[in-house]
Amino acid sequence: MSSIIVRGLDDAVKQQLAAQAKEHGRSMEAEVRDILTKAARRPHIGMALLSVAQDVSGVDELPVPRRDDAARAADFE
Repeated sequence: MSSIIVRGLDDAVKQQLAAQAKEHGRSMEAEVRDILTKAARRPHIGMALLSVAQDVSGVDELPVPRRDDAARAADFE
């Protein structure tokens, strides 16, 4: 298993995580592990919507662009 360190975590967030962990009867580390695991496994909403639309039909040939471009600032001029 891998490990990570999270720096700069707000004290209020840490307290909330500790409270949630206690409520669920587990360590704070186990609580954070569960939260991260669930977040990482959450489906991409756009792809989930496309899948549902394809099941209904009518969008079989809808192009899905690659999303590997870098974020860039908007130009309002």
